[in-house]
This record gives sequence, C-alpha cells and structure tokens, in this order.
Amino acid sequence: MCIRDRVYTVLVKDHDSVINILHALKLLDADGEVAECVSPANLLLVQKSCCRRAFIRGAFLAAGSISNPEKSYHFEIVCVSRERALQLQTLIHTFGPDAKIVQRKKHYIVYIKEGAQIVDMLNIMEAHISLMELENIRIVRDMRNNVNRKVNCETANINKTVNAAVRQMEDIRYLQVSKGLEKLPVGLADIAVLRLAHPDASLKELGEMLDPPVGKSGVNHRLRKLSQLAEELRQNKEEYYYDQERNHDSAPKRSGGQTSSIIGSGGQSV
Repeated sequence: MCIRDRVYTVLVKDHDSVINILHALKLLDADGEVAECVSPANLLLVQKSCCRRAFIRGAFLAAGSISNPEKSYHFEIVCVSRERALQLQTLIHTFGPDAKIVQRKKHYIVYIKEGAQIVDMLNIMEAHISLMELENIRIVRDMRNNVNRKVNCETANINKTVNAAVRQMEDIRYLQVSKGLEKLPVGLADIAVLRLAHPDASLKELGEMLDPPVGKSGVNHRLRKLSQLAEELRQNKEEYYYDQERNHDSAPKRSGGQTSSIIGSGGQSV
C-alpha cells in the first residue's frame, strides 16, 4: 500500500530511450516536441485491459493513498484537473468499482470508501500482497464488529427481560395486596405464584414449570393479563379517591363548624 509523503523517482538518462518512452506514451506532438496539454491521456494508451491496469497503477503510485484500514476504509487518487479525474473514474468503472469524484481545494479526488471495492482496486493494480494484508484486517475487523453487535443485542435483550420481570413482579404484588391471588383464575394464579418464586426465570422456563407445560406465548399472554388487571385496579382506585375528594369539596360549608338555628316559641327550630 502506498504511504503518504513518499516520492519515487524513475530516472532515464539515455536520450534515445527517453524519445522512445515519450513516443510510446503519446506525449510528443507532430513536430517531435513535448505536448503542452497531456490531460486527459491519449485513449490509444488504454485500449487493452492490461494497459488500463497499468494506467491506474501508475496514477496510484504517483498520487494515490489508502487510509489505515484499522480505522476506516478510504482509497483516493489526486488529479490536477477534472478531465483527468473523469478519465480515471471511467477506467476504474470498466473493472467494476464505483469510484466517485470530489473537489478538494484546487484538486479533484477520485475516491472509494467501501472496503470490498478497495480490495478489488488492489486486485486490479495487481498489488496482491497488500490485498491479502487488507483482507486479513477486514476479516478481523468484521468479526470484532459482529461480536460487538451480538453482545449489544444480548445486553439489550437481557435489559428488556429484566425490566419486564420487574414490572410483572410489581403488578403481581399489587394484585396480591389489593385483591389476593387466590381470587384470580387458576391459570393466572399459577403463573403469578411462579413469577414471584422465580423472578429471574425466562418465559420459556416459567412455561416449563407449569403443569401442564405452556409455551412462551401462553405465559406472556397470562402475564400481560395480570398486568392489565393490576392497571384496572389502579385506575379504579384513583377514580374512587377522586370521587371521594370531589364529594368532600362539594359538601356545604358550615360557619364555625356548628349548625345555627333559631328556636321558636314552640321549642322548634325555624
């Protein structure tokens, strides 16, 4: 993989070799002079698949980089013009990866952010050793992420189960104090007693303790019925106290707390 701020220089001193290379790269004009505009590259250079691979590999070695895959996936090649970036993007698309372009200050960046596509790019450039290194990192990272997701899921399920069990215990104890469990239907009374005796048991375990055994959905239905009964009792109790308070407030006020009356001559109140 390419490392930032490292520069590689290829030096050719023989004049004839330089001319041959410039001719092969289509960098000389009709007068044998170096063309002023070489962006984008001549399409004759990238007709074959092997030539497109070499072109992409050269662009990456000259102005490309890959971020540390331990932290994030990011592949990019910096281009000096939009035309060159579009050409490079088109060449990459012929191999499959979905490269995108973004402008950063005065340059145009051809980039890929998906790990699997970066692996494909290394394969296109025939960087097989770096490909295997990246794949090993991706495997470890994916396994770590999967483990973390499973742990988080299990933790959430445990918290959900514990919170539900706490609410169920509160509702059952409220029914026990307010109404008495013996007044409940047999099926509800049995599951209520079991829940009080086994606060940490799962729905499946509670169902297996019943005689005859009941499935998870049956146990859940009975516990929800108990919670519904407890909620109805709470509402009825609140309504009762509310009515009592309203009746008390609507009672007539008496001066001094005593009844005043006028006694007539016949000894009766008037």
